[in-house]
Amino acid sequence: MKDKVILNSTANRIKKSNYYNPLAQPFLKWAGGKRKLILTIKKYLPKNYNKYYEPFVGAGAVLFYLQPRKTLINDTNWELINCYHVIKENPEELLKLCQRHQENNSKEYYYKLREKDRDSSFKNLSSVERAARIIYLNKTCFNGLFRVNSHGQFNVPYGDYSNPVIADSSVIMAVNKFLNQKSVEICKDDFQNAVTSAKKGDFIYFDPPYHPISNTSSFTGYNINGFGEKEQERLKLVCDQLSDRGCYVLVSNSDTPFIRELYGDYRYKIEEVKAGRAINAVGSKRGKIGELLIHNQYECKSV
Repeated sequence: MKDKVILNSTANRIKKSNYYNPLAQPFLKWAGGKRKLILTIKKYLPKNYNKYYEPFVGAGAVLFYLQPRKTLINDTNWELINCYHVIKENPEELLKLCQRHQENNSKEYYYKLREKDRDSSFKNLSSVERAARIIYLNKTCFNGLFRVNSHGQFNVPYGDYSNPVIADSSVIMAVNKFLNQKSVEICKDDFQNAVTSAKKGDFIYFDPPYHPISNTSSFTGYNINGFGEKEQERLKLVCDQLSDRGCYVLVSNSDTPFIRELYGDYRYKIEEVKAGRAINAVGSKRGKIGELLIHNQYECKSV
């Protein structure tokens, strides 16, 4: 209910547009998703920008909040990017398959569907079948995680929820409308490659896998490729290059000495924020934690 209030109030604050739809919102649960931080992030958006880039799009909370007129979204997670393509191109068939999964939902059914990526026949599934499978697993697995093992196989246990909604047709169709009525380019690439076309006046929001705040807190299992300190340093260099190009850059990351030192030069302003975290195996650790919003000294949007 709170999310809907936020989205409805957002619609009233944004300049009237025939294309803005508050029902266009994340269709997956996602570790590190920004739904609970939207009202804070909006304070640090640039006042004006041209094209919007989100190289680590995830579930797209910021994307759907902004609903820009011209966008490039990207992620290295093929199953996730496939969902965006299917929702854009074939939402009706997707909803039919999701409904079928919902009607058959059980612990046994869940594990049968989860095991498909262990079988050689998995490659024969259609793009719609793969998207429906991932959405179903995401909505019924424990804590709504997307996590794969070193072989790229989904490995989250069953969540045993009483009546999960696998796919909300109003949300799926609203996302479909947004992806088709706006100029949205959907890519699966390295984050550096995803922003090669960015020009002066464009806005890039980076929400990478966070630098771990402890030796046991790292969560990069949504993709078989890790995102360690060398990748964080490469991301910083990309931010420098975009800054030199005249782009507006905003980065989310954890509040650690490493990240503070990495972005501690004259180019960037570091903002401390508190973010709620709903996805954690330990219930007591789902409260608010410190995070950083880092931008390259542009003039922020007035509240």
